[in-house]
Amino acid sequence: MMQLHFSPSMRSITISSSYGFLDFMNIKVAARHISYRTLFHTTLILAFLLPFVFILTALVTLEGVNKCSSLDCLGRRLGPRFLGRADDSVRLVRDLYKILNQVNSEKIPDGLKLPESFSQLVSEMKNSQYDAKTFAIKLKAMVDVNRSLRRSENPTNSAWSCSNGSRMEKFDRDVRASKFAELVNKHFAAIAIPKGIHCLSLRLTDEYSSNAHARKQLPSPELLPLLSDNSHHHFVLATDNILAASVVVTSAVQSSLEPENIVFHVITDKKTYAGMHSWFALDPVSPAIVEVKGVHQFDWLTRENVPVLEAVERHQGIRNYYHGNHISGANLSEITPRTFASKLQARSPKYISLLNHIRIYIPEHPDFHSVIHLDQLFPNLDKVVFLDDDVVIQRDLSRLWEIDLGGNVNGAVETCIGEDKLVMSKRFRNYFNFSHPIIAKNLNPDECAWAYGMNIFDLRAWRKTNIRDTYHFWLKENLKSNLTMWKLGTLPPALIAFKGHVHPIDPSWHMLGLGYQNNSHVESMKAAAVIHYNGQSKPWLEIGFEPLRSFWTKYVNSSNDFVRDCHILES
Repeated sequence: MMQLHFSPSMRSITISSSYGFLDFMNIKVAARHISYRTLFHTTLILAFLLPFVFILTALVTLEGVNKCSSLDCLGRRLGPRFLGRADDSVRLVRDLYKILNQVNSEKIPDGLKLPESFSQLVSEMKNSQYDAKTFAIKLKAMVDVNRSLRRSENPTNSAWSCSNGSRMEKFDRDVRASKFAELVNKHFAAIAIPKGIHCLSLRLTDEYSSNAHARKQLPSPELLPLLSDNSHHHFVLATDNILAASVVVTSAVQSSLEPENIVFHVITDKKTYAGMHSWFALDPVSPAIVEVKGVHQFDWLTRENVPVLEAVERHQGIRNYYHGNHISGANLSEITPRTFASKLQARSPKYISLLNHIRIYIPEHPDFHSVIHLDQLFPNLDKVVFLDDDVVIQRDLSRLWEIDLGGNVNGAVETCIGEDKLVMSKRFRNYFNFSHPIIAKNLNPDECAWAYGMNIFDLRAWRKTNIRDTYHFWLKENLKSNLTMWKLGTLPPALIAFKGHVHPIDPSWHMLGLGYQNNSHVESMKAAAVIHYNGQSKPWLEIGFEPLRSFWTKYVNSSNDFVRDCHILES
């Protein structure tokens, strides 16, 4: 702390500090020039300013700016508003704007060598230390070249435009190739089996072989008559994904007002049968009833009787299509990423799986003119609701059995009208190749499509039609045409086979598209009776959309020992 002592005559001043040091100032004043009062005020001001200046100097020195000795530099270091200075960033933007505005009216020099990318431009700036004007000129030239390439396919005559135009074209090709490679990688991620689900299947299969409880009859013998009791609500589910099947069944039972009236018929393949049976034997959903059937238990489901399996065995084109090079033959310069993604989804191996085609055999034996045999799927049922394994039931579905289909076979949600233009804008033109003469002759491109995944099937009406034969006929025609009529799985032949037999139901029963985009309307999801994760981004995959996954995971039994041991819900 500093103190000032003035002599009575105001001719001497003593400045003392708290450290004990005393400094004496004897001031001789010429009364003719400076009055004592003026001298007093001047000294007083200096006494207050000197400590402040000392502190500022110390701060600048501590911050390592001792090389910055000018008042201008000091002002910049102490803040944009101190000493009336503007912020450096604002000033730089203003300067850059002036330079860009100046260059905008200037002509690009002939023979100017341009970098191949913006990153290279930044690197050249650093190495060559361009001034701002040089940077602005090169940036303007790159923009002009890119614009000219987009507007016209004909290159300009100047040498710099030709050379750099080819570089920009190469850059665009590389970007597109990277985008398509990303789509291919996503495709393989979508068709892969996650480690947790694979672990679950193996553990449950092992349990089936070693645990008698896992092999117990489903349902128990006294409940067997209910499997064909039409007073109950029968659901059919065909899948080889145990975890997905459990979510479908659990969500249906928990959402039902009368779960004791629910009967689930789960159909799976031979390799998954033991694990699927173990799951529902060890983790029952009482009071609902669940039966598990394997396709190997139906003798008529053979390659000789089912054209789908026969085609897979004999048609090499199908194997090449589903398991070959997915980019080979695709003109990446013309096809859009969205179209390419759609074609990739059509190459999912599930489309050549019998489980994906088995719904066409629900009502009857393949030879429905023969006497009914016990090895048929559901010969005695009148109405069923078919569900895909990537759905979640959020509302009681018993009212579906009350819907009058007007003599039609299939109750389904139409997908040509809706707010979601990506999902609910599908007509026949989206699924079929109308440049093919047979397709153009038999189908209307503007006809509205409908959704698989949650369908009401009137089996009594179905048995009076030739839907199955029509389905087989068009599968064979597409094989003869080398898969050129359509390339999107099992829905296209079903659109033809069920043509004239579909009754539209209210869209609130079935909301689609949760596997295509993560911006699905959450309130609409909550209101929908069934939400459908159709698309690549299934909720059990790492590529699933996180904001939508919780609607599915809440029905996973996280307390199940097998789920915990296989780390199903762990990221």
